[in-house]
Amino acid sequence: MSAGKVEDGVHEGFRQIPPPITPNSIGRVLRILRKASAGWNAPVMTLMAAERRDPFLTLIGCLLSLRTRDQATAIAAPRLFERADMPSKMLELSQTEIEELIHPVGFYRTKARVILQICRDLLDRFDGKVPDRIDDLLTLNGVGRKTANLVVTEAFGKPGICVDTHVHRISNRWGLIKTVTPEKSEMALREVLPRRYWIEYNSILVAFGQTICQPVSPWCSRCPVSELCPRIGVVRSR
Repeated sequence: MSAGKVEDGVHEGFRQIPPPITPNSIGRVLRILRKASAGWNAPVMTLMAAERRDPFLTLIGCLLSLRTRDQATAIAAPRLFERADMPSKMLELSQTEIEELIHPVGFYRTKARVILQICRDLLDRFDGKVPDRIDDLLTLNGVGRKTANLVVTEAFGKPGICVDTHVHRISNRWGLIKTVTPEKSEMALREVLPRRYWIEYNSILVAFGQTICQPVSPWCSRCPVSELCPRIGVVRSR
């Protein structure tokens, strides 16, 4: 047998392939990553939420971060919040003013319009306050499950699983779940991930995915959990 051939799912090259990560072993993996994450850049939304713990700023900041690099969000969000840090103040701004404040985040024109719609809705339906229930948050125009879960976990400290591309990719790469979309991943993780890890799961995996477990050619040689990872779907690594 050649060195790179897999036989009976046991060896890949000279590396013994570990079994998929399970609900019983995920705690060990997260403990290792939690310790290692001190040397990584935390996701910008986690940093912002930790700084101000304001549900409204978390909600709007999350909307700004969608399909946008952290560097752009980190500039645009504080600039906007200096002018308006609550729904009533946001509605004093025109859509054009908001566009100018949040540029160059992705889809800034659409996001400016959505922000104004959300602020009107918060004042009309929720007395100007951001709701703390996922189902209520999902009734707000432009708010999807990722945003709703992030607000619930980061701003209110309530259990939720925020699933983005990093969480979806890594959870499947570990074999903890087997899904094809982030939406399906959230539901699958709710079934298998112990509830005590729900809140921190996103922030740990996003930082891990941005720095080590990248989509193409992950840095397996630098990974603190490489000996525990079955690397499902990994074709090439560094």
